[in-house]
Amino acid sequence: MNRQPAVAGYFYSGERNRLEKELSELLPAKKEKVRATAVVVPHAGYMYSGGVAGEVYASIELPETFIILCPNHTGSGSDFDLWSEGEWSTPLGRVPVDVELCSELMRNFPRAVKDGAAHLREHSLEVQLPFLQYLKGQISFVPLCIRQWEYSYLEDLGHALSKIVSSAGRDILIVASSDMTHYETQESAEKKDRLAIQKMEKVDARGLYDTVHENDISMCGYLPATAAMIAAKDLGATSGRLLKYSTSGDVTRDYSSVVGYAGLIF
Repeated sequence: MNRQPAVAGYFYSGERNRLEKELSELLPAKKEKVRATAVVVPHAGYMYSGGVAGEVYASIELPETFIILCPNHTGSGSDFDLWSEGEWSTPLGRVPVDVELCSELMRNFPRAVKDGAAHLREHSLEVQLPFLQYLKGQISFVPLCIRQWEYSYLEDLGHALSKIVSSAGRDILIVASSDMTHYETQESAEKKDRLAIQKMEKVDARGLYDTVHENDISMCGYLPATAAMIAAKDLGATSGRLLKYSTSGDVTRDYSSVVGYAGLIF
């Protein structure tokens, strides 16, 4: 089954040449790249958050395989919605779903359901693919959309992901797609986001989960980030590093109501 792009021409250019130009301008030149187990990257329109995502992807050694975890903005589909086969199209071409790894995920984490409904109109995973295609060329990936907020389930998912990555016999990067605080003043967003970022820098998954709830932080992808950090810690990550933080106000110059964007590597 081929998944057609939902936000091409809206969140990013829908025409190949223009998209390639857009990506080249968002990706800074990096002489030295580091190895990462997992990353947190934003998913707004490229004009707003693309610079943060570009900073992350340009700073790390990219494998050919990715497990991409995204939040569920639409409410459709299953709690752990897996698009388990076929290809995803972007203006840069088609990206195959890694069927073998999807099967491993369902075996190790039975709550992952072969559905796909959550992905049909979801933007937060789709916008990651052009960056990876542009930088790496031929890639494959596992697309998992998360709606369930029960911590124990996220913990099970994180442990399952680490088991899959460690036994795969190939390099795999876990990508957690998330924006930060939504529609608050710049001052409020920066204050709340700093609380969440501090937990991520410590690879403190439970701390991030609790901090988001206790401080009413509208970080839409804290569930993917929580699971990704659990996996990263299992795989040996001891710290997270913030590479870039910005808000939509840095583009619009309207600081009365902004969305925050953070890019971290583990």
